[in-house]
Amino acid sequence: MLGFQASQCLRPLWLSIHLRSHNSHHVTRKCCFTGVRRKLHACVVGSGPAGFYTVQHLLKNNKEILVDLYERLPVPFGLVRFGVAPDHPDVKNVINSFTQTAHSERFAFYGNVMVGRDVMVSDLQEAYDAVVLSYGAEDDQLLRIPGEQLPGVYSARAIVGWYNGLPENKDLTPDLNVETAVVLGQGNVALDLARILLTPIDLLRKTDITGAALSAIAESSIKRIFLVGRRGPLQVAFTIKELREMVKLQGVRTMLNPSDFEGIERMLLENIPRPRRRLTELLLKSMPQSSSGCVGHREWGLLFHRSPTHILPTADGERVGGIRFQLNKLEASGDTVKAVPTGKSEDMPCGLVLRSIGYRSLPLDPDMPFDKRRGVIPNNQGRVEGRAGLYCSGWVKRGPQGVIATTMNDSFETGEAVLEDISNRSASPRAGFESIRPKLTSKGIQVVSFGDWERINRVEQERGLKLEKPREKILDVQEMLIHASG
Repeated sequence: MLGFQASQCLRPLWLSIHLRSHNSHHVTRKCCFTGVRRKLHACVVGSGPAGFYTVQHLLKNNKEILVDLYERLPVPFGLVRFGVAPDHPDVKNVINSFTQTAHSERFAFYGNVMVGRDVMVSDLQEAYDAVVLSYGAEDDQLLRIPGEQLPGVYSARAIVGWYNGLPENKDLTPDLNVETAVVLGQGNVALDLARILLTPIDLLRKTDITGAALSAIAESSIKRIFLVGRRGPLQVAFTIKELREMVKLQGVRTMLNPSDFEGIERMLLENIPRPRRRLTELLLKSMPQSSSGCVGHREWGLLFHRSPTHILPTADGERVGGIRFQLNKLEASGDTVKAVPTGKSEDMPCGLVLRSIGYRSLPLDPDMPFDKRRGVIPNNQGRVEGRAGLYCSGWVKRGPQGVIATTMNDSFETGEAVLEDISNRSASPRAGFESIRPKLTSKGIQVVSFGDWERINRVEQERGLKLEKPREKILDVQEMLIHASG
């Protein structure tokens, strides 16, 4: 025994440090001058794509860091679970990569914890070397026009949450017993809404759409959906993949007005970026279908040069009966094209209005820097202005735009900023979750681990198997917590 202790004393310091690091699940860092290494702790708030991509970058590029991920719901993956359309399972495959990350020994998931209520951002900053806010955009842009609060007007976010199983939207009961629906907006989310509402029910049954939404769509009376934009065909925000799905939708006719495309073929010969040119060419190819005989009993179309000014009520004033548009003309202003009112207006009868004009982020707590006008956290490449050790990634960093690949690159940029700063910082050890745990315990918060989530996941998959679908999502948070606890 004495011989062993002696040999330990004679061991070079670098070898002792190496063995301690190799034999421990806790990752440590060398402090200046002492040769002692300490734990490095970072945490990320929000488990959507931005959050998980940030975690991935940190774990991959610094082998001496522990990363904790906080999520307000008991289930992870954010918009991949609750935002991606149910008929796009290939997009959800990124969950496989996130799950692999979650199984790292240097990672911990803490679900059912609402930052800003259960624990504050300042608490996290005291507990961690770096805090990254990646919680996304959880509010809607408003039209701010008369009639917007009438029954039958919904935000895109609410409808998407309804058919994707977001707990806060589980009690939504949109009335689809109408013939005409109007979607205000011409982005990918607008196309998702129209496609899901018009997709043959037998195809939807094979997806993870919620049972309530499936039943409502099966009984829907919707015959036509118009996607309305304030500018023209060259300014639509959707991508060619989503457009191709829409024009090929079984039993659904595409409606386009040839007058909206006058002169556009000539413009395509000019210096238009290739993605925009291909998209517009597909729109033009879809035109003959508009003038031919009906190929299906349902229709969808694009209306341009229109801005909503009033949501009109039915005769009894009980719900939506139509929408009034101001007609626009386009004027060039430098590199941008603006929609300018012509002074003319148009009324369109409809029974359902879906507002798809964008999302916006909200501040988590009043102590946090936040630009309310832009709906983002003021930052420089992910570093929050005026708050050392605080970072942001994803939509709360740059605004609600881009696809998952955009979010990935953005999150990697923030992750790199974190690593650069941590490598140059000398500070006392941070306790991480161990200093947060007592605050949550005192409030009676049931914290959900990733293993707990996997129990919820198995229940959903087993229920889905009985219905011959990928999963049947649990919609109620309390039921999630029951399954999480086993």
